[in-house]
Amino acid sequence: MDWNRIEGSWKQFSGKAKENWGKLTDDDIAQINGNREQLEGKIQERYGKAKDDVRKEVDDWSSQMN
Repeated sequence: MDWNRIEGSWKQFSGKAKENWGKLTDDDIAQINGNREQLEGKIQERYGKAKDDVRKEVDDWSSQMN
């Protein structure tokens, strides 16, 4: 899915993001506010994953959001 659609409908997608990355807090979700770079940064922070791995995870997740 086009990231602009996810960003524009973040309230709808935020629950799905939280399901996928359960370590994200409600405050994290609010702060991200649909910004992909913020999402990737928070996932890296919470899970200690490499940037490239997180980028692929977010790509895979967003492609499933149809």
